[in-house]
Amino acid sequence: MSRIGKEPISVPTDVNISIQGRNVGVTGPKGSLDLDLPGEIDVRQEDGTVLVERPNDDRKNKALHGLTRSLINNMVIGVSEGFKKELEIVGVGYRAAKSGDGLELQLGFSHPVKVKAPEGITFDVPEPTQI
Repeated sequence: MSRIGKEPISVPTDVNISIQGRNVGVTGPKGSLDLDLPGEIDVRQEDGTVLVERPNDDRKNKALHGLTRSLINNMVIGVSEGFKKELEIVGVGYRAAKSGDGLELQLGFSHPVKVKAPEGITFDVPEPTQI
């Protein structure tokens, strides 16, 4: 079996998972996501966990087994906790500043680069070289 695919996915109490045919829906405090199941992969829910299963050991099914388990796990994390990415700006004179709902970056150009935050994304600038 796939080592990743055989692990059960624990579901927090504030996350709801619905399995309807070949579609898996995950809803939580930060939104909802849907996934269409690939190939012959099956998903079932048991006692606060989600199990991903494959019918046989074909090479394609092995790959899809681990992939599907990882995608569903990432969906659960995304709707419950959200994701965070920290960036560090390295260079002389390079810096970032928060301006309104976006960023203003000094990156060595003759002008500052302004980046507007997409919907659902927030920027935090604790130091001029960290985002």
